[in-house]
Amino acid sequence: MSGAPLLNATDLYRFYQVGDDETRALRGVSLELQPGELTVLLGSSGSGKSTLLACLAGLDDPDGGWIELGGERLSRQPEARRARLRAAHLGVMLQSGNLIPHLTVLDNALLTGSLLGRRDDVRARELLGRVGLAPHLHAYPAQLSGGETARAALVAALAHDPRILLADEPTAEVDADTEDRVTDVIGEFVHGQGRAALIATHSQRLAGRADRVLYLKDGRWADA
Repeated sequence: MSGAPLLNATDLYRFYQVGDDETRALRGVSLELQPGELTVLLGSSGSGKSTLLACLAGLDDPDGGWIELGGERLSRQPEARRARLRAAHLGVMLQSGNLIPHLTVLDNALLTGSLLGRRDDVRARELLGRVGLAPHLHAYPAQLSGGETARAALVAALAHDPRILLADEPTAEVDADTEDRVTDVIGEFVHGQGRAALIATHSQRLAGRADRVLYLKDGRWADA
């Protein structure tokens, strides 16, 4: 793992104001993602993991600091530019809003690739089969369990072959065998093609496969 990082975030701050109360979701977080690196992000609920992923994906803008993606500035850019960079470089799986309700599981997996002009039916079907969703290709999101929804969202983030995967709890609500399958898919994505992944999780199995484990507490990096 060497060379220029695929993603570089420097000194990120993110504050939320609700009435008279201010929540400091991120407080000076810096991060680089290198090719071939699987990074796992651990931390309790409210530690800032989801906020960090949303900022890195360009779906939320930090109040301080900056993010570069593929050598281009992502933070504090017009939404159209952020959307272009996100589509070109990222596969994003957050805890909600990943799947379009009126599209089937397979059509959701194919959507981004179709928009980018690199639709790959074979890859999408293979990934869905590997995470145990072959029987649900033509199901709609509302017909899936929580764990199935998470896996369908993961495949939707991976099927267009992005350079970086940002995923929030991809192994939620699964048994040990399925967790191993999902972990294998993520590991092969990263190490087989020189891609990078940042995964927020509570899974010790996934953490055990990581090249690097980071701990977030109260919006800052912390020791284990």
